[in-house]
Amino acid sequence: MRKIIVTGITGASGSIYALNFLKNAAELGVDLRVVITEMGAAVFKHETGMNLTDALMSMQIHECHSCAVKVYDNNDMFAEIASGSFKTDGMVVLPCSTKTLSGIANGYSASLLERAADVMLKEKRPLILAVRETPLNLIHLKNMTAAAEAGAVILPAAPGFYNRPEKIEELLDFMTGKILDQLKIEHKLKTVWGE
Repeated sequence: MRKIIVTGITGASGSIYALNFLKNAAELGVDLRVVITEMGAAVFKHETGMNLTDALMSMQIHECHSCAVKVYDNNDMFAEIASGSFKTDGMVVLPCSTKTLSGIANGYSASLLERAADVMLKEKRPLILAVRETPLNLIHLKNMTAAAEAGAVILPAAPGFYNRPEKIEELLDFMTGKILDQLKIEHKLKTVWGE
C-alpha cells in the first residue's frame, strides 16, 4: 500500500529542498498531498524560476507515471488533510519558516498547513519540521522545544558534509534522505556515515 505524505511549503528560503523532496518521494511512489503558503509560493517562484503547479505537473508527467500529487489551497479548511479521520503516514514542512513553526508550536491553526500539522500531532503521526532560519533567537528555540515536546521532529535544513558532496544535488539528496528516514520510507540516497 502506498504511503500518503502531506508536504507543507512555507516562505522560508530553501524551496529547492522542497522540490528535491517532492521529486524523490514521487519517484518512490509516495502519494503526495501538498499545501503551500502564499509567501511560500512567492519564494518558490523566486528561487526556482517556476511556480509550484508547473513543477509538480512536470514531475508527474515526465518522471513518475504512477504517483499521485494533489495540491490544496492553504485557506481550504474543509480539505481532507484538515481531519484526523483522513489517514496519512506523516507530514513534512519543508522549508519551515519560523512563523509557521510558531503557529504549529502554539496550536494556532490559522491555515490548512498549520491545521494539517496540528492533526499530525493530535493523531500521533510523524511531523517533521525542516526549519530554515539563521541565526536563531530564543523565541525560535523555545518554539522548537514546544513543537518537539508535542511530538514533532525538528530537522533543520542543515545538510551533512561527511560524504564529501561535490554537487548541490548531493546536499539536497542528503536532506531528503534524512526526511525519508524519519517517515520510514526506504530509499537509496546517501545519508549514512562512511557510505
